[in-house]
Amino acid sequence: MTEASGEPGVGPHPNPWPDDERLDPELLEHGDRRNVIDRYRYWKVSAIVADLDTRRHPLQIAIQNWEHDFNIGSIVRTANAFNVSGLHVIGRRRWNRRGAMVTDRYLTISHHASVTEFANRMATDDYIVIGVDNLPGALPLERYGLPQRTCLVFGSEGPGLTDELVAICKNVVAITQYGSTRSLNAGAAAAIAMYHWAMRWTS
Repeated sequence: MTEASGEPGVGPHPNPWPDDERLDPELLEHGDRRNVIDRYRYWKVSAIVADLDTRRHPLQIAIQNWEHDFNIGSIVRTANAFNVSGLHVIGRRRWNRRGAMVTDRYLTISHHASVTEFANRMATDDYIVIGVDNLPGALPLERYGLPQRTCLVFGSEGPGLTDELVAICKNVVAITQYGSTRSLNAGAAAAIAMYHWAMRWTS
């Protein structure tokens, strides 16, 4: 039985070590301080990814990366929490990974240089693209039944979705708000939208 220290995670595994090829000898020896659920303590990253791959949700996420937005990392971290089957970055290849807390290691991330390239990929994979933004005419998310094979698309903080990306969306949905602020943080909006999808398709 391993005991947690004052640090996150667990310390070195007591001897004898378990005979399990999924386990990382370095983590067994030095401890596992990663932000992973208990089931994956001491597991190799490749083993965690392989296990997640057996139960990925069909939901996919896309993010426009025009401004090196720090919210991208937050959205990636939430996408990992919902175990989505794919994440797409549209625009710049490099994105701000700070908020992801290395969760991008556990996801399949695709880069698309243009909206057209992304749209072609979605058509090939038979995905319905739904934009999430509080634009005029947007449908209330809470009353919208997201299809199972949905790719939710998010824009940069501030400008939101570009007109070019809105044009390829089947619909645009918005989260109804009740306070004084004009819009939600992009990372928060993404979490709400993913949870809304999960309430329909994972319960």
